[in-house]
Amino acid sequence: MTDVRTLLTAAARTLPGAEARREAELLLAHALQRPLAWLYAHADDAVDAASSAAFTALAQRRAAGEPVAYLTGARAFWTLDLEVGPSVLIPRAETERLVELALERLPEDTAVRVADLGTGSGAIALVIARERPCAQVLATDASAAALAVARGNAARLGLANIGFARGDWCAALGAAAFDLIVSNPPYIAADDPHLAVGDLRFEPAVALVAGDDGLAAIRTIARDAIVHLRPGGWLLLEHGSEQGSAVRDLLAAAGYVEVASERDLEDRERVSLGRRPR
Repeated sequence: MTDVRTLLTAAARTLPGAEARREAELLLAHALQRPLAWLYAHADDAVDAASSAAFTALAQRRAAGEPVAYLTGARAFWTLDLEVGPSVLIPRAETERLVELALERLPEDTAVRVADLGTGSGAIALVIARERPCAQVLATDASAAALAVARGNAARLGLANIGFARGDWCAALGAAAFDLIVSNPPYIAADDPHLAVGDLRFEPAVALVAGDDGLAAIRTIARDAIVHLRPGGWLLLEHGSEQGSAVRDLLAAAGYVEVASERDLEDRERVSLGRRPR
């Protein structure tokens, strides 16, 4: 029988990348059904054969490339712990910038309506619903499997100010109008070599790829969302770090005003936005 420290040390040597130790800890905590803090306080504790075998299997799958989030079924985003799976994109830290910018445009004590297009796990919509309890949030997705994940997360978090609708981008909105529409749509070009590397290999292509130039989904949303915004309402879109200029042009051509791009923590243009004229 081996102990926690030995298992972690051995796995960290076999896992790729700078996050090997952290990933080993996440996988072992999952195999043992313990919080991470428990590992640090029980490094010398023995691990039974069944748990050790389960952890070794998880580490081998991670070494073969499977994302940690899919192996554990969970990913932290903002202040939320979300359930995720292969039917949804794994929430990423850079998308928190999109959430920040959305919250800046939503008053804390006012009844507003917000739509999140292509919600996936529900990450963006759920944070907005949690941080703005007076808001009514509609989370949409074309994938029934993704909506099931998002609904499950909302129920587990006890959020009542969020609804769900199935449909492709603005087609899911019906005749409704919103104070803010937000989306992290697919924005990778079909021939982008990054699709064959890392976690992207395992994530749903429909949530990643958007035509030959990566702008197909953004082009559709920019064109259609303006009629679903109340006068003065905002559209916010996450996009690739080299797409800011193209997205600003699409927003301006669709009739938005106050068009701009905002940068992420690494000083890359990550979110572009525009406002329906009043």
